Amino acid sequence: MNMSVIWPLIVFLVIIFFIGVYASRHVQSSSSFIQEYFLGSRELGGFILAMTMAATYGSASSFLSGPGAAYQYGLAWVLLAMSQVATGYFVLMILGKKFAIMARKYRAVTLVDFLFARYNNQWVVILSALSIIIFLFSAMTAQWIGGARLVESLTGLSYTTALIIFAVSIMVYVIIGGFRAVAVTDMVQGLIMVAGTVILFVAALKAGGGMEKIMMTLEAENPNLLSPYGNDRSLTPLYISSFWILVGIGVVGLPQVAVRAMSYKNTQAMHRALVIGTIVVGVIMLGMHLIGVMARAIVPGITVGDKVMPQLAMTIMPDWLAGIVLAAPMAAIMSTVDSLLLLVASAVVKDLYLHFINKRAEEKKVKRLSFAVTAVIGVVVFVVALQPPDLIIWLNLFSFGGLEAVFIWPIVLGLYWKQANGAGAVASMVTGMSTYMIFHSLYPNALGMHTVVLPIFLSLIAFITVTLAVNRRQYLNGA
Repeated sequence: MNMSVIWPLIVFLVIIFFIGVYASRHVQSSSSFIQEYFLGSRELGGFILAMTMAATYGSASSFLSGPGAAYQYGLAWVLLAMSQVATGYFVLMILGKKFAIMARKYRAVTLVDFLFARYNNQWVVILSALSIIIFLFSAMTAQWIGGARLVESLTGLSYTTALIIFAVSIMVYVIIGGFRAVAVTDMVQGLIMVAGTVILFVAALKAGGGMEKIMMTLEAENPNLLSPYGNDRSLTPLYISSFWILVGIGVVGLPQVAVRAMSYKNTQAMHRALVIGTIVVGVIMLGMHLIGVMARAIVPGITVGDKVMPQLAMTIMPDWLAGIVLAAPMAAIMSTVDSLLLLVASAVVKDLYLHFINKRAEEKKVKRLSFAVTAVIGVVVFVVALQPPDLIIWLNLFSFGGLEAVFIWPIVLGLYWKQANGAGAVASMVTGMSTYMIFHSLYPNALGMHTVVLPIFLSLIAFITVTLAVNRRQYLNGA
């Protein structure tokens, strides 16, 4: 166990814990526990909004599995990953002021609150909450595994012990601090992510003898590593282009990202977040995935993709600096896990319990239940994460695709199409979820595209067809 590497991480975890304690004071003193715990009382400024969006989106996939995939496929994966740069821009421009205004008008605390107020349909609530619970469990499991593997690589502890350390660290500050703790820690973690990316990129460039030498080494090994088609030429232009839907435009349908578009305090904050968020995500995505490609020339022979970043940092840097840099992937993982944990807890407490079981529950009871549900969800995810796959990026992308297929049209058309109704939203959600499951299981990458593309297209057709049919029937009945 190398304490020079571990000490910077310990300091980082202590800082995060104290932020949770600070945020818990707001939770205790707030006049509305639900508004504060699940939405930070809608007080996010532009910088914090940008950093919490970037940190929530930049996860174990961005700092561990993404570079691991770039290590395997080469520069083609960098091209694919860069479709994520416009993520924050798409979300804030498409949802923008209209989403925040309508959310305040409906007094919506969660995305499901917004959808129910817009469509007034109980099935929308049930399908939304279940989709969040099912798909975000997959995403949380991926992050839990990533965090445990990072701690395992740094400390030499067993995977199970590392998973326990990571899980306890996350659950403590989320349970006591709620959304405000998540947002403030996301800001700190986002800054660490950017700094870690820049430092590691410079170190890798120096260790590899410059970019030209690194590229010549990769070309000597396999010229396809420098092509836009991947090491085995399996990444076709159509497949790479389909990622613009999965990790670009489609991100509007991710509840963990969309909910941030209802948490900022004013228009100026949103405009500032547009610029800052795009720059931050661009630096992280380009830097980390290029580092993954460079690592193949510097430390060849790594077989587990999720261990590329830790092994590279510990090979080319002094131990103390490697510890500081490796706080970046830890920050990325923690910032995503905390958001997902809070989102699933809100789906259970706010969207199911308060909506269907006890609408007039006392605030004290809601508070206890929120803490308990968050803890139970963390324990369940911990148990599931005990059997990890080889590359967690596929778990993460599976959950992304499922959520986008379910939510993108009910959100977007609910905002911009006055005729949109509850029946159309339900049809879209059912079609999106069922076709995504079918294609993912039986016809992955159908027609050479990522699995998510056809379900999103089919769910749009279902939404429009059913909405128009129901509206026409109501018009005829009224006539």
